[in-house]
Amino acid sequence: MIPLNLRSEVGRLKAVLLHRPGCEIEAMTPENAQHALYSDILNLNIVNEEYGYFAGTLEKVAKTYYVSDLLAAVLEHDDVAEMLVRKSCNLDGCDCLADELLSHDTKTLARELIEGFEYRPGKDPKQFAENRYMLRPLYNLFFTRDASSCMYHRALINSMSFDVRNRESLIYKAIFEILFETDTMRAQKQDAQARTEGGDIHIVKDGLLCIGNGIRTNRKGIDFLVEEFRNYDDTFSFVVQELPHSPESFIHLDMVFTFLGPHRCMAYEPMIHKQGIFSNMHTYVITTSNDKTKTREYSNILEALKHVGVDLEPVFCGGSDNWIQQREQWHSGANFFSFGENHIIGYRRNSHTIDALNKAGFEVLRAEDVSTGMVDPWSYKQCVVTFAASELPRGGGGARCMTCPINRETVNWDL
Repeated sequence: MIPLNLRSEVGRLKAVLLHRPGCEIEAMTPENAQHALYSDILNLNIVNEEYGYFAGTLEKVAKTYYVSDLLAAVLEHDDVAEMLVRKSCNLDGCDCLADELLSHDTKTLARELIEGFEYRPGKDPKQFAENRYMLRPLYNLFFTRDASSCMYHRALINSMSFDVRNRESLIYKAIFEILFETDTMRAQKQDAQARTEGGDIHIVKDGLLCIGNGIRTNRKGIDFLVEEFRNYDDTFSFVVQELPHSPESFIHLDMVFTFLGPHRCMAYEPMIHKQGIFSNMHTYVITTSNDKTKTREYSNILEALKHVGVDLEPVFCGGSDNWIQQREQWHSGANFFSFGENHIIGYRRNSHTIDALNKAGFEVLRAEDVSTGMVDPWSYKQCVVTFAASELPRGGGGARCMTCPINRETVNWDL
């Protein structure tokens, strides 16, 4: 296994963890979609085609691991399998199912832990009949960023804000500890009310994190990160951006702000100018040094980052028109994933955002051409790889949400 080494958002990608969506997303109905944290239901056939070009692009540029394969490998360890099954069943209130699941082979068990286990009329307790599933599907697993975050040489197992996602954290903890043999950390060990999610956590460089503070990552979760990393460097800074708690398109920082390169970013302009729904959202920097902690507020996230030595030129999601900015942000128009410095991937549907990137010097490439080897993205100084997406955005996330980077090359910040 490639060791964890993640010291920026933009260093050339060497390894990434993905999950190809499966039958679990078709277990949603209009009745349970809200519980599953979706605003709509997805069509798996279309999702498979869209995700195929996205994953195929990343397979061309880095080592890709898939959660289902790693979970099956983890389940080869009998003690780990028993722990995962019994804790999963306990969380879903189906302890009576554990022994049966443990009798299955590892590939079948891995599939059941992800796709769920259905109620069987006449055999299982009737209280499961209404929800159809005894062990519920992991509807959100393809957003691999949320439940686990690689940070420097460790893995943060995130303390999820909604119970429907707690079982994801169990799986990632086992994968990182058993297969990657790395230390894990979790905010809830310090405070039961602390919450963190990967979409809110951006590793800028050594000694600097950028964090969203909203409905998914709370202040207690940020306090945990401050305590956990205050001794990582002599001085450690945390740029914190407050986020609206609604609507759902603002659930994470990476829905309004992502790094494209060492000196470029994608941003939702109303957040920068503190307009509309962001008019009362604060931006501040927490700095720890010599056991002292200082907090200072700034006008916006760009000014805060400039204060700590990172000067960014923004490209605005949706271009310059406020109405289009709102439309494209809703479908993850600011949510790009960098697989190298100024080499990014995102949804093609956000055409005004793609045009803005093109005007900023990014060559526009098609994932269909990159994934099949017809085009080499590394032959371009700057590029955005676009992939078709009509169904995937209905899940409420974009390219960054669907990736958990494990290893990147070091960025030379002096260039």
